[in-house]
Amino acid sequence: MLTGKFLTVEGVEGVGKSSSMSFICEFLEHHQIATVTTREPGGTVCGELIRDILLDKRLTDLSPITELSLLFAARAQHVHEVIKPALKAGVWVVCDRFTDSTYAYQGGGRQLSMDLISAAEALTLEGFSPDHTLLLDLDVVEGLKRAARVGEKDRFESENVAFFERVRSTFLARAGLSKRTTIVSAKPSISEVQAEIAVWLADIGVGGGE
Repeated sequence: MLTGKFLTVEGVEGVGKSSSMSFICEFLEHHQIATVTTREPGGTVCGELIRDILLDKRLTDLSPITELSLLFAARAQHVHEVIKPALKAGVWVVCDRFTDSTYAYQGGGRQLSMDLISAAEALTLEGFSPDHTLLLDLDVVEGLKRAARVGEKDRFESENVAFFERVRSTFLARAGLSKRTTIVSAKPSISEVQAEIAVWLADIGVGGGE
């Protein structure tokens, strides 16, 4: 039986996932909740090696099916090796991206069949999903401008605006159908975004919430 909670943070490039995850972890730890942070693709030795492949700009002809397969292979190992053991130990897991990103990037961005992604999800995860998801939303052009200030673009960040518009639309469409997902605008200042995240955390039961 899983006693911890699995939280995921999603969004297009430049929404501030890293700073938001740091805030979430500090908030949880302030309320005496044991927490571990991780990321996708990655989170394990196997996953980090796959991450290096997926982000390598030299792989200009990587098949979308290959990309999808690598992502779910990394995710299956991640869940098996890191996420489920932590949850069973009563630890809350905060993850930078999970399956919602696959639907958004490979489904929306690459325009792979959503049914195909769903089949891969069912095969590798067997119904396992986050307890709660925070979707940080931001205009694509603004997000890409912010991301460009951080460093050199990887293989995904090198995609065009139309690609990311499809990604954002898919994120929002999935959020609209999901009770576990809360949308927070990433447009305001960091302090304002963090205030909204604090409300979300209270709503999901941290610090006297439900």
